Amino acid sequence: MTYREFREVIEVFGLGERATFGQIKARQRELVKNHHPDQGSNPDAEMIRTINSAYEILTAYCESYRYCFAEEEFLEQVPEERLRRQFGWDPVWGGKDESEQD
Repeated sequence: MTYREFREVIEVFGLGERATFGQIKARQRELVKNHHPDQGSNPDAEMIRTINSAYEILTAYCESYRYCFAEEEFLEQVPEERLRRQFGWDPVWGGKDESEQD
């Protein structure tokens, strides 16, 4: 698979640059419900096949994804910690005033 083909799969789902696995699953359910021939508001059997194929590719990608446990990636995923590190010393953000420090 090329990156271009992968981007096409992402476009089928209407995903941005980042998505959680939960968001991918929810989007798949939403698309299938919308296009299902028996109950969808916009029935399209070919679209269902496209969605299912795209979902298989996305789940395979997610299952084989190598997670990064580097500090920088952690701070990207947990922005509260990045803010705490940047401004935690500031009393406005809940930090201790320098006169209160031990």
